[in-house]
Amino acid sequence: MTYLDYQASAPLARQALEAMLPWLRDGHANPHSPHREGRRARAAVEVAREDVAALLPAGGQIAFTSGATEALNWAIKGLDGPIVTVATEHAAVLDAVRGSGRPATILPVDAAGLVDLDAAERAIRPGVGLVAVMLVNNEVGVIQPVDRLAAMARAAGAPFLCDAVQGYGRVPLPTEADLIAVSAHKVHGPKGVGALWLRDGVRLRSLIDGGGQEAAGRSGTLSPALCAGFGAAARLMLERADADVAHVEALWDVARDRLPGWTINGAPDRRYRGNLNVRRDGLDVARLMNVERDIAFSAGSACASGSGRSSHVLRAMGLSDAQARSSIRLGFGRYTSADELGDALERLDAAANAQRAFA
Repeated sequence: MTYLDYQASAPLARQALEAMLPWLRDGHANPHSPHREGRRARAAVEVAREDVAALLPAGGQIAFTSGATEALNWAIKGLDGPIVTVATEHAAVLDAVRGSGRPATILPVDAAGLVDLDAAERAIRPGVGLVAVMLVNNEVGVIQPVDRLAAMARAAGAPFLCDAVQGYGRVPLPTEADLIAVSAHKVHGPKGVGALWLRDGVRLRSLIDGGGQEAAGRSGTLSPALCAGFGAAARLMLERADADVAHVEALWDVARDRLPGWTINGAPDRRYRGNLNVRRDGLDVARLMNVERDIAFSAGSACASGSGRSSHVLRAMGLSDAQARSSIRLGFGRYTSADELGDALERLDAAANAQRAFA
């Protein structure tokens, strides 16, 4: 199996697994308990918190959550007032905004997937309760100008929420953000744990009722194993930052060479290189997946798979429904070799050509 779905979930790092195993095997104590074993578990959680914090802005506090979806919902539902967000946001943001019942402005994007900054300036005015913008788009890899948008929010007195799930540890985070959501399994950590970073002074209503054990009043018992795995993965992201960037750049070049005649969706330059979203007119993606079933790739967001709808991200960029349905997302990174990527893409290209020949 060649795994090319890093945006849905990155392979677990060996170091993260090793950090988790002692707590899964022997670390039974609740990290919120006052006895010795509870304090030992708590210490492991706090070490992990420091490692996760090393890739986030200085200061503030980090609350561990069950994942980025919880973190984003908490940030959105924990504040009041009108919301400004972008049409290409993740469903965790767009659905939470719609479900909040608060007035919302959904900013458009251009054909490259970049937000309309003029529209943003008109919308981000005093009285706005929250501006929520994704750093790196999960479907097309486009990097939004979050620093400029965060500065607009700061000038208007509005908190700025950044969904940094796809960019954490890979691209610079907005220094003026007030809330940042991240997820462990997108950086080679375990599934089931994420975090919300809150700037000092930011207060949120509780999303989950309970004991309020965690930072910022988040309720629920933390898993020392998941936190330790997240911390180890974050530490490795920091240690391997330069090597990972160079490797992904090399893989990007391989991917571009192996897919002649395919059209890139999204800005070709202002993007994270480990995400390549491409299309071929008339491509039957379901058939392609069935023919090349030992290559794991995506037709869009894993969270929307099975919905029957074409990608809202691609449609917001101006693609027709047919063009969106003939697009695939290829995600690669640290544990992808150039040879396996090249071989897989040559097979996908050949299978797509065969479709056209027999159409």
